Amino acid sequence: VDAASLLQRFGPIPPERAIYLLRQVCHSLSEAASCGLVHRDIKPANIFLCRYGEEYDFVKVLDFGIVGTVRDPAGTSPVHTRDNAVHGTPAFIAPEQAMGTDLDGRADIYATGCLAYWLLTGQLVFTAATTMGLLRGHAQPPPTPPSTRTDLPIPKALDDLVLSCLAKDPANRPQSARELSLRLAQVEGASA
Repeated sequence: VDAASLLQRFGPIPPERAIYLLRQVCHSLSEAASCGLVHRDIKPANIFLCRYGEEYDFVKVLDFGIVGTVRDPAGTSPVHTRDNAVHGTPAFIAPEQAMGTDLDGRADIYATGCLAYWLLTGQLVFTAATTMGLLRGHAQPPPTPPSTRTDLPIPKALDDLVLSCLAKDPANRPQSARELSLRLAQVEGASA
């Protein structure tokens, strides 16, 4: 089942389970980054939860269809997209991706923050009537803390970490999926 179907059926998930799932997403993104790849479309429908032996909630990150390389073949520049082309899902897109500027793995960190927000609250970080409105939301206003949009208790450290992933400036986000995973592991209630 994908994460979108899970939440449609059961609603927001407890922070402990969200952390467990998010750390696995980070492991996949870290592996992709070690190969010089940026996923560019992290969203609930691309997070598949399956059973692996007796282990449940084994995460597979799917749809590397719009993956980009961090460096071009000459190794001189970050990922570029075609002019006037936005790649990714507007509800889970990093500001730099929405603006069509150069991006690196920190765009996936932003999208993982959007995924975390959605897992914890069952709501999108930003909503709008149009795609352009969604893109503007990701590019400009600060997000509302997830803890204010759900009845489930969210530890302050997790609330703050999700907001740091959603920083407009990539320099203010966790700088890698590995760093994000380590910080998630430090949140109270995280399992080993």
